[in-house]
Amino acid sequence: MARRKRTSQVLEKAARRAAGITSIAPNLDVGNGLSLSAFSTLIDTMRTRENLYNTALSNLDKLYHEMLETERELADMAEHMLLGVATQYGKSSVEYGMAGGVPKNQRHKGLRGESPVRSSQQPEFIASVNGKQNGNKPAATS
Repeated sequence: MARRKRTSQVLEKAARRAAGITSIAPNLDVGNGLSLSAFSTLIDTMRTRENLYNTALSNLDKLYHEMLETERELADMAEHMLLGVATQYGKSSVEYGMAGGVPKNQRHKGLRGESPVRSSQQPEFIASVNGKQNGNKPAATS
């Protein structure tokens, strides 16, 4: 999604105001540095900066999309590199593991829908076998 470009309501209002003032007097100067030429210069500066900002956003969008495309290419190539190592050395090889794959003989298969027992769950299991709950308290006996 492209970034939203900026439009300045203040700029548009000032441009309309300058057009109205020009119809009064093309070289109006009300003192204290408030002249139509200074006002017009500031309007032009704002318009230029707004255009530069919007152009920068467009360039940023372009760079972002190029980066995403390169990232997809990199992911594909990384996968192909791993598959190439698997083809050359086998999926059970040490080289396959060194390339970032999990060797076939080191994979753990669990039952469908269950995750393998983690080491953090083992003490709780051992404690319940020993007759203790939560690892510290003895189980209630009748």
